[in-house]
Amino acid sequence: MNGSGGSATERGFSASAVPAGARGASGPALELRGIEKRFGTVYANRAISMVVERGSVHGLIGENGAGKSTLMNIVYGFQSADAGEILVNGRAVVIGAPEAAIAAGIGMVHQHFMLVETFTAVENAVLGVEGGLQLAGGLARARRELARLAGEYGLEVPLATPVAELTVGLRQRVEILKALYRRADILILDEPTAVLTPGEATALFGILRRLRSEGKAVILVTHKLREIMAITDRVTVMRQGAIVGEFVTRETSVGALAEKMMGRAVGGPLEKPPVQPGGTRLAVRDLEVRDGQGVVRVRRVSFDLRAGEIVGLAGVSGNGQTELLGALAGMLAPSKGTISLGGRELVAAKVGPRERRRLGLAHVPEDRLGMGVVAGFSAAANAILGYHDRPRYTRGPLLRMAVIREECIQKMAVHDVRPAAPDLRITAFSGGNQQKLVLAREMDGEPSVLLVGQPTRGVDIGAIEFIHRRLVALRDAGKAILVVSVELEEILGLADRILVMNGGEIVGEVARGEATEAQLGLWMAGVSGEGRG
Repeated sequence: MNGSGGSATERGFSASAVPAGARGASGPALELRGIEKRFGTVYANRAISMVVERGSVHGLIGENGAGKSTLMNIVYGFQSADAGEILVNGRAVVIGAPEAAIAAGIGMVHQHFMLVETFTAVENAVLGVEGGLQLAGGLARARRELARLAGEYGLEVPLATPVAELTVGLRQRVEILKALYRRADILILDEPTAVLTPGEATALFGILRRLRSEGKAVILVTHKLREIMAITDRVTVMRQGAIVGEFVTRETSVGALAEKMMGRAVGGPLEKPPVQPGGTRLAVRDLEVRDGQGVVRVRRVSFDLRAGEIVGLAGVSGNGQTELLGALAGMLAPSKGTISLGGRELVAAKVGPRERRRLGLAHVPEDRLGMGVVAGFSAAANAILGYHDRPRYTRGPLLRMAVIREECIQKMAVHDVRPAAPDLRITAFSGGNQQKLVLAREMDGEPSVLLVGQPTRGVDIGAIEFIHRRLVALRDAGKAILVVSVELEEILGLADRILVMNGGEIVGEVARGEATEAQLGLWMAGVSGEGRG
């Protein structure tokens, strides 16, 4: 099976090729038979066969690099399989490009949304299927149809608003609406809750249940096993490119799925020696940060970060955490306040990101693709970004590529980055493996202060354990660590002290031993309580 270019019809499928009534018939919506895909000598998919029933939510799980995204990219036409067969509604199809997948009734919502931010929801939905020269009439029809779909499936979104002005949750709704507008009966969602607030995730699950009740087939690709248990009917487990198990969800458990996924027992509480904080490494006073439109996103923020402790910053996404991290790392200029690193004031002196790194401040950004890596660079080049001017990487004006490559191989081995291919472009790696490489780069740089935004976003359960243990080891070595996460469970497991942000302000502070989920949840929701201790 391989794509050969040309139109969707020429590639072997068109919407008109679907037999009348096939989409509403009984039986499997999607069947994969013997799918194989290799990148050089590395098998991404090996003899994959699976069935997705109509009117079901089918989970697909596996550790980073297990081949899940490659398999779904083959189904959606982004990549071509080396061997195997795809059947839609019982009919063999050739899907060599996304247009053919769309014509077959397959839609995909990617982890990193495929939207034009300056376009409205309506304009994004019709992009590529405008329907001829009468664009205005087509947009009017599309607006009516999208409004109908939004009401039917609970996907309300301001259709005339540019996507750039929408929240992440609303952008995801635009992606789902776009797929439904194009008559998708099979919907693939890749890590759909990775950037959602808990409330948005709950709303999404309601939408998925409605899609299931309407006879749609939903494939949910996620690392969050509790979500698998909450929403799916069946779950397929992949490991090292192959299927290693398939379960009826109600007949299995989180522990059993985790063990099958990793090939070993996982889980259990994170072991942490008692915290022994030292002197202040980072001091923030009365910080204010404004966005590009002059809107205050961070206001009156003050806190200290001490050696030998992990401070967790909790809060619903969009409450100033991103802007605070940007200001601390030197990416954004505060409008008021001070930041001191090791006793040196940074704001007034206009110390930028490169100099802050030299002073011992490392930063793992929340947006790994936008700020953490350069998409066109190899894994080896990305593994030294920001550190490329260090003496061990240079010989005069030239980079010592053999040293850089060898060090990348070592990082990949220690942090289990797959595939262990330093010359491969970073975009060829799964999101979780990109994250592990960025973390390796920053944690291995021997920082005195480490800022980490969403450390385990899109990372499998085994890698989460490794990352958490590594952060605790750095703490015990005397590093000062700030962890920003929307995952309250992660904050409670890692932090020695917890700060909560709401509306750009720190509204609560508590030692981990005194923290309760109820109190943290109230602070996150903006309900006033005891405040800072």
